[in-house]
This record gives sequence, structure tokens and C-alpha cells, in this order.
Amino acid sequence: MAEITYDDFLKVDIRAGSVVKAEPYPEARKPAIKLWIDFGPEIGEKKTSAQITAHYEPEALVGKMVMAVVNFPPRQIGRFMSEVLTLGVSDAEGGIVLVSPDKDVAPGERMH
Repeated sequence: MAEITYDDFLKVDIRAGSVVKAEPYPEARKPAIKLWIDFGPEIGEKKTSAQITAHYEPEALVGKMVMAVVNFPPRQIGRFMSEVLTLGVSDAEGGIVLVSPDKDVAPGERMH
């Protein structure tokens, strides 16, 4: 992978957000969950589609803090417009595990 500069890193706006609503997305090509995430007063609520069904049920996600890139352009995912990219890492079987703060932080806090 190519090296980037610190200035390149600063261009990616990664924020903490709190999931306020989650529902199945059965129309997606790959199993997914639709998320509505509150990023605080500066950014507000944004929605996304995430392929996280291996480890998460929609009802258990409400209230969970997640990390997401908030400055990508919106992307059409089937009939759903995804406004942010929720971050996760693959486990040994390829299931996505969400990246989240391990302490309480306010929605909208930027990753450093």
C-alpha cells in the first residue's frame, strides 16, 4: 500500500456517532443493515447501509457508538442513499466487526 502524508490523513473526516435507528435491508445485494447515525449538532443525523449482519441484529445496534467517514460523497446502495461509510474490520470468517470507541465520547467527536 502506498504511503500517505499526514495532510492526506487529515482530509479524511472520521467521527464518532451514535446509532439512533437500525433496520434490516433485505433488498441489498449482500445482507446489510440500514443505520441512522447521530453525529451531533455540527453534522447531524446521517444514514448508511452496512454489511454487518454476521455479528449484529438491528435492534441491538440502537445506542451503539460507531466510527464513520463523514466526508465521502453520498453513494446509492440499491434504493438507499448511503451518506457515510461506517468503519469495521473483518474477523477470521470474513464477518465485519464495527470499529467503536472503548470509552464514552460525544457524538461528532473527530478521530485524531
